[in-house]
Amino acid sequence: MKKQLIISVGREFGSGGHVIAETLAKRFDLPLYDSNILESIAQERNVDAKTLHRYDEVPRNILFSRRVREYSTSAEENIAQMQFEYLKKKADEGESFIVVGRCAETVLGDRPNVISLFVLGDSEVKCKRVMEIYDLSERDAQFKMDRHDKYRKQYHNYYCKDKWGDSRNYDVCVNSAKLGIERTADILEEYIKEFAQ
Repeated sequence: MKKQLIISVGREFGSGGHVIAETLAKRFDLPLYDSNILESIAQERNVDAKTLHRYDEVPRNILFSRRVREYSTSAEENIAQMQFEYLKKKADEGESFIVVGRCAETVLGDRPNVISLFVLGDSEVKCKRVMEIYDLSERDAQFKMDRHDKYRKQYHNYYCKDKWGDSRNYDVCVNSAKLGIERTADILEEYIKEFAQ
């Protein structure tokens, strides 16, 4: 395995991308960074983590924010930038890790030891999964999926030149609905092992 390995996992809501990231983190014995980054940032800056979580991976509200040169009054934008800096710092320190979302395929994309994955799924399979996990009706599950993916897309496309979910921006895009979450994780594990040799 290479000295450093960073795995970036983008995902559609309901695809099981986060579960796949957790599985890969266990198999490769790597720390997993997602919204837990905010706990560390809150500790470093002596602020309430709940406040930071409210703006996590949320698109900037243009009505309540202003930008002057490189400074922004947007809580969403400032928290996103804090997370990007946190990930860059970890990468610069030589740490290997898995990160879910947070535009990591772009933020860390210039580094040679980064592999970027995007997990998608068939709408019906994702909807069924969301219905089971959150105990929702089909209508409510579909609404939840659409809302989360809309926010993820807006967030990503605001900070990145490349578009969210566009296969050209990732090393591997995989439909977890075809083989299931566990088997998809198996295949991605093999791919990562080959990459890391």
